[in-house]
Amino acid sequence: MSDAAPLSASAPAQAPLTIRMHVRDNVAIVANDGGLPPGSILPSGLVLRDRVPQGHKVALVDLAAQAPVLRYGIPIGYALQEIPAGSWVHERLLQMPDARGLDNLPIATVKPEPLPPLEGYSFEGFRNADGSVGTRNILAITQTVQCVAGVTDFAVQRIKAELLPKFPNVDDVVALEHGYGCGVAIDAPDAIIPIRTLRNISLNPNFGGEVMVVSLGCEKLQPERLLPPGSIPLIDERNVADVGNTAEAKLDVVCLQDDAHVGFMSMVESIMRQAEEHLERLNARQRETVPASELVVGVQCGGSDAFSGVTANPAVGFCTDLLVRAGASVMFSETTEVRDGIDQLTSRASTPEVAAAMIKEMAWYDAYLQRGQVDRSANTTPGNKKGGLSNIVEKAMGSIVKSGSVPITGVLAPGEKLKQKGLTYAATPASDFICGTLQLAAGMNLHVFTTGRGTPYGLAQVPVIKVATRSDLARRWHDLMDVNAGTIADGSCSIEDVGWELFQLMLDVASGRKKTWAEHWKLHNALVLFNPAPVT
Repeated sequence: MSDAAPLSASAPAQAPLTIRMHVRDNVAIVANDGGLPPGSILPSGLVLRDRVPQGHKVALVDLAAQAPVLRYGIPIGYALQEIPAGSWVHERLLQMPDARGLDNLPIATVKPEPLPPLEGYSFEGFRNADGSVGTRNILAITQTVQCVAGVTDFAVQRIKAELLPKFPNVDDVVALEHGYGCGVAIDAPDAIIPIRTLRNISLNPNFGGEVMVVSLGCEKLQPERLLPPGSIPLIDERNVADVGNTAEAKLDVVCLQDDAHVGFMSMVESIMRQAEEHLERLNARQRETVPASELVVGVQCGGSDAFSGVTANPAVGFCTDLLVRAGASVMFSETTEVRDGIDQLTSRASTPEVAAAMIKEMAWYDAYLQRGQVDRSANTTPGNKKGGLSNIVEKAMGSIVKSGSVPITGVLAPGEKLKQKGLTYAATPASDFICGTLQLAAGMNLHVFTTGRGTPYGLAQVPVIKVATRSDLARRWHDLMDVNAGTIADGSCSIEDVGWELFQLMLDVASGRKKTWAEHWKLHNALVLFNPAPVT
């Protein structure tokens, strides 16, 4: 929103309240809880012809058939019929614009003045042998295949009940369950995506370099293929394999089909014995003061509404700028939710090479959707539309603002691991669960998730800070939402106020001084690997 007018509300909260995002906009959204009835008089004198639900658009001027409907200063659609001023403007009255082509894009044209460094901020984290930092100290048990999930889950429940209390410095034990590993075209070119995703999740900073694998034995994704020699970082002499003249981290595998296992409990006890060795090493770790630059933050939105791009996402975008100024790493994702703003992204690329990498990922995803005989419009959900988002173009404009204003300095393909600081576009599907899984693989140690409709989403592997777009949602879901960005819409807080609140909360959560509501209730969604390769 770099060229947008400052966010403004047209009246106090107790009166009819509308929000217009850009001086060019010919629609505004209704901010009042419950919406506004017909006959409501806006401060401009405009009288509503229809009931307009909260978050939905009202025409500020008469719109002719085929006239562009402007929000965020761009056409989000074209009127399918005449729409008189004061009318409710919804998706059934709009024709969605065609997708922006991937040629003739502005390349690295935006050169903002560098923001001043943000110094003096730190958190208490767990320093790892490879230099990364965890915000939690968790034993993760990797699984090569879904077949072992039941056994592993049974063992994890016993570990939590019988072993974990003896290791007070360990926060949790989690099983990295997934639906991959066998019955798949393991040698197909796109199989690299789920394989490297699971590999890199196993090495997430919150797991302290302790890698433990449960295998069935006959699966296509063998442990050595999942975690080949050299992929596991050396911690110290305690996890070194005897490989002659070269030191190499050993791969700790419990294989359920081994002849040594006689009966179910033999398998479970083997998992528990190996887990205890890892727990002992993790328990020796202590938090230490580290700079805020060690944060690796994934930002995401789900259950979005028209307020997402007005309150929560702009506040996250302001916080993104703070994090980058502090030297931290931030990832934004969700390919179909930024595809319609590709020109905004390529123009913000730090170099032509970064822009080209973004275009490559967008083109790959366009082809992926085409193979499935769908287009980007398949993204928008019934809940998005009920919350006022007419189509993916409008949704995309509100999603992109999570990325703030700083240059985009890196691009990750799905499942790749982050290797640099600053702002990175991590290409992922927009599915909450797949996006979160891929950001875990990239190495995030803290997750920020905005929602307008409401979702209890959480991850076991990393703290998830939930940001509500509306005060009504924050009130009703008071013990699920961590931050209320709805205060921006009612004028009691600014975008900057909420951005700073989020930044300070991140440091507290990263330090373990505060738990998120998802952690408090142990609300954990399953990992979902992105597998565009065939299933056999």
